[in-house]
Amino acid sequence: MTTKQLTTKTWTPEQIGSLTGKTYVITGANSGAGFEASRILLAKGAKVVMLNRNPVKSVAAVEELKAQLGSNIDLSYIQMDLAELDSVRRAAKQLLESTNSIEALICNGAIAQVAKQQFTKDGFESQLGVNHFGHFLLCGLLFEQIEASQGRIVIVGSNAYKMGLKKIQFDDLNFDANYTAWSSYAQSKLAQMMFGYELQQRIKASGKQVQVHVCHPGASRTNLLKDTASTFNKTLWAVLSRLIAQSAEKGAWPEVMCATKQGLAINKLYGPTKRADTVGPVGECLLDEVALDQKMAQQLWQLSEENTSFNWKL
Repeated sequence: MTTKQLTTKTWTPEQIGSLTGKTYVITGANSGAGFEASRILLAKGAKVVMLNRNPVKSVAAVEELKAQLGSNIDLSYIQMDLAELDSVRRAAKQLLESTNSIEALICNGAIAQVAKQQFTKDGFESQLGVNHFGHFLLCGLLFEQIEASQGRIVIVGSNAYKMGLKKIQFDDLNFDANYTAWSSYAQSKLAQMMFGYELQQRIKASGKQVQVHVCHPGASRTNLLKDTASTFNKTLWAVLSRLIAQSAEKGAWPEVMCATKQGLAINKLYGPTKRADTVGPVGECLLDEVALDQKMAQQLWQLSEENTSFNWKL
């Protein structure tokens, strides 16, 4: 079952005013939607800190953006691997020591369609570990700084959340019994989005001054599958993306909107609104109620605290 789609005015980056003096932190920003989101925010005068796994690609991304926008842009990166919780802790510490405010943390980094079962350094199924547990810990570690800025957390989900098993498989999180690239990816994105909506409710109950918004990029031409998917899936997407997908830049618009636009409501999903919410104008999308299952979300929250050894003060 889905919630009713509401009509909202079409959003584009042209609606963003000056972001001078504001700091935005983006995970997985050296390519794809994260790179394009960085470019849009920097063009509006913002300071951007990328949290990326690969230092070589990060340096290249910084150089490319400076070539496009000018050497005076306020752009830097911190090395962070979402697949390693200690790396997340180190990066958060470095960020807090070097940054006075965070207007928005954009949880953009992800892996998808991992062909064969793999595990993070901490023993989690790789997609669940990177997409959910890594971001859960990062959000918790940065939360007080974000609240001090009356800032935002943006969760970049995926329409895959309503596919696969449409549940968190608590009895076999790692899919040891029957691993499939699709079901494990769908679970990881559902976990991310459930976390976002549960965090919204906990913030509302506590009176904290942080906004949390959930979005998805639709079908966008990025390299998300490049390093993880099977050869067949990579080849299939290479063909299909030319026919059905939009640019990486437009795929970044929902997360930039959620990081900057005033008046966004909670318990909503924002993203492209045409062709089954895969492309087109950015607005409010259909939201399957599975993402708002509070019993499942509360169980996931407790499990996430235990697995990351981090207890939120909410």
